Amino acid sequence: MVLNPRATPNALPWLVVSVVVIALDQLTKWWVLTSLPEYTAIPVIEGFWNWYRTYNTGAAFSFLAGEGGWQRWFFTLLAFAISGLLAFWLSRTPRGEWRTALPFALVIGGAIGNVIDRQLHGHVIDFIQWHWKDHYWPAFNVADAAIVGGAIGIALFGIIGARKDPDR
Repeated sequence: MVLNPRATPNALPWLVVSVVVIALDQLTKWWVLTSLPEYTAIPVIEGFWNWYRTYNTGAAFSFLAGEGGWQRWFFTLLAFAISGLLAFWLSRTPRGEWRTALPFALVIGGAIGNVIDRQLHGHVIDFIQWHWKDHYWPAFNVADAAIVGGAIGIALFGIIGARKDPDR
């Protein structure tokens, strides 16, 4: 196979970031399952941050959590479809375009990390709970943080990129 020497290498090596996210996510969830009691707040920073082992059968903010189980397969298929699309876009992205590649890799890693939970346990394991006094943010995990961070990066760098390149 002859490679074009002028071709820019693609951003698929950024998938290493996805693998790191998946590993960190699964290691922290293993720690949670072996160390934290269910539904018991363990303060990390009093009045702000708890470890709190809980489960989510739905998506963000427990969306569709109360359904009959079909959502497990729906969210699995959705995660694979989005991850596949983002991986395809990585294959079309120049390797040095970290503002595109890093957010895509974070979303892929987070999506696959939560898919592993859905398939192994039938739900996603959440354990990070932030709150201010009696106002609680929904519990989340490393995969969720990667997805949100990646989505923010996609939106933020997309806006910045669009401003820099008006022909985009």
